Amino acid sequence: MAHSDSEDEQEPFEDVEEYNEEDAEDLDAEEATEDGDDVFPSPAPPPRLRSRPISPSGARKRALRLAKVPRGFVVEAVCAIPHPAPTNALAASSCMSHLLTGSEDGYIRDYDIFTALNSKNFLSAPQRQHTGVVEGLMKAGHHRFWWENNLSSNFSGVNEDRTLVPVHSLAMHSDALWVLAGTNSGPINLFTVRHEPGRLCHTLVGHRDLVSSLSLNHDEKSLFSASWDGEAIQWDLNTGQKSRAFTSHGAQLTCIAVRPENAVYTDTGSPIMLRYEDKGPQDTQIVDPSAYTGNTRIDSDARSDVSFDPLFDDEPEDGHKPFVDGVASQAVPIAKPSLSTIAPPRGAPPLLDSQRYKTFSPDILMTAAIDGQIMLWDKRVNTIGQGVGRLWISEKTPPWCLSACWSADGNQIYAGRRNGTVEIYDVRQSGRATPDGPRLLKTLRNPSRSGVVSCVVGFPDNRHIACASIDNIRLWNADTIESDTSGRTKGGTQFKVIPGHHGGFISQMLVDSGSRFLVSASSNRSNRESQGDSTRTVFVHDIQHVQ
Repeated sequence: MAHSDSEDEQEPFEDVEEYNEEDAEDLDAEEATEDGDDVFPSPAPPPRLRSRPISPSGARKRALRLAKVPRGFVVEAVCAIPHPAPTNALAASSCMSHLLTGSEDGYIRDYDIFTALNSKNFLSAPQRQHTGVVEGLMKAGHHRFWWENNLSSNFSGVNEDRTLVPVHSLAMHSDALWVLAGTNSGPINLFTVRHEPGRLCHTLVGHRDLVSSLSLNHDEKSLFSASWDGEAIQWDLNTGQKSRAFTSHGAQLTCIAVRPENAVYTDTGSPIMLRYEDKGPQDTQIVDPSAYTGNTRIDSDARSDVSFDPLFDDEPEDGHKPFVDGVASQAVPIAKPSLSTIAPPRGAPPLLDSQRYKTFSPDILMTAAIDGQIMLWDKRVNTIGQGVGRLWISEKTPPWCLSACWSADGNQIYAGRRNGTVEIYDVRQSGRATPDGPRLLKTLRNPSRSGVVSCVVGFPDNRHIACASIDNIRLWNADTIESDTSGRTKGGTQFKVIPGHHGGFISQMLVDSGSRFLVSASSNRSNRESQGDSTRTVFVHDIQHVQ
């Protein structure tokens, strides 16, 4: 079939796929150039977001998460694993098929929870005597592998005749491919787990004292470690070298944790900050703004009954009431000239205020020190003195913190204190502290004789908190506590006692992402000032959902 010349000239433009917007812009530019007009480049279109399919590992992790938030939980101990020495650290895979324990005797043990619970192997009489389980039936643990945590004698602090060193912290790959073990002298060992268990691949050298806590980044390609030398280090697991050091005021670091990746962020990438304003009859008092800057409600909260500690505080005078115009009043408090008289530690980061916190990226690292200071670090800022701030603490809070963690959604921080309380900070709200930083939302108070809070862990529903003291492990429902730290409840039981450990110092607790199991270990973590002894037992608790 013959084609005319006119049809041949129009043929290139008849194909829709070859004619696009770029060709049209080029033709317009050529016409404008021929006419002598100036050509102004058009603004670049916004980049397109590529929707990548989820990886098989990510799909498994998502399937294991808590699908429906229950009304409550019932936690019961179903399996007891006796150990010959105190257990300092725990680690588990995302599916809980591998449970690792690190003990004071220098051994790392791998257990299979599901095989133990589905079997008919119960504790023997000597095991029941060792674990303290005298009544009822309880399953025994299923031991899969074990290996030694060895260090070469070339490292400082290791005797030539004994290279076996205690394990004080663990962090394991989500699919149990490898595990990192922190020692009492500073080095961190990398072992294989699933394939050829216990093979030492590499040793990370950088800390000078006991490695108290380990936390993997979201991509599991970098590691954050905290040590008693007062320094936190970020490691590149591809090279085995240090990427960055987080140095504060030199106090012993007890905890380190990366903010969960499913936290709520703003579109600009900065953390959400909601201005909190107290409302009620106690805020009706007129205060001179030149007297001080801050919220008048803070001091009443700091000196409330819930923050009173009979060990550290003086007894309040009975019948004391503030006076307004010579008349006693119970609803209007008297303003205080200062909110806190505690001097910050020498060299400590500044208090985290709203202006500083607005510059933070959503990628936040939390560290806790033995002197009670909780510090937030912006992981993307690598400038000394910038991108870091400490949370405000009340003057009634004793200088001590052995355990702190993030909530599952990354919006709150739970901190255990020496006076038997658990403080809940909300990093999205401000207005409670003097520098207008993250707000001290609630305070959970255990019975006065329960002892120090040695370990805290949050449940995936973002409401329940398990805190361990010398006497028991308690399960709190934070929603039943009012937000004004007065200790009043909305109704119902404040906490439930989780059976298992009695009279032992809890070193670590784990809760899986689906709220199926709670695992607890007992040890004083080589803290000579801590009270209580170890039960030398690891308990596996079954979590039942109450709908």
